[in-house]
Amino acid sequence: MRLLHWSLVLGFFAAYFTRDIAGSWHENLGYFVLVVVAVRALWGFLSSGYARFGQFVRSPRHTVGYAHSLLKGNQSRYIGHNPLGGWMSIALLLFVLATCLSGWLYTTDRFWGIEWVEELHEVLTYITLTLVVLHLCGVIYTSIHDRENLLAAMIHGKKRSPEPKQHSHL
Repeated sequence: MRLLHWSLVLGFFAAYFTRDIAGSWHENLGYFVLVVVAVRALWGFLSSGYARFGQFVRSPRHTVGYAHSLLKGNQSRYIGHNPLGGWMSIALLLFVLATCLSGWLYTTDRFWGIEWVEELHEVLTYITLTLVVLHLCGVIYTSIHDRENLLAAMIHGKKRSPEPKQHSHL
């Protein structure tokens, strides 16, 4: 899963930075990113553990409860994605997918040169970039709050074990 995560990051930003370069780099990188999103989606449904969508996509009620505890500064620590991080992962995948599909659409004979398709592709790109910034802010905040380097965990895949629960002896 980490390989897919970093392939998606590198592919998306490589496509972004090649958007004005002549040649097929931008388009080919877009197809690469589309394949990564498709594989990640399959992995999210077929895998087990923390990569599985069913493991980290929480109900709206649970997510709102987590957001309230976050605002109070007493949110729970999660070994996998926290509820907001889980929904951010879904949002990022969907907006990257929409960005890729709008880019592909623009290459078709029917939509080549159609201004609204090009503008849609650009707007989706900037929404995705905004989501990336919010995602990074969440990673930084959670790293500080939980005293754990989440960026390192996204590279090597290891986090501290959950703290043992304290039992009251009444």
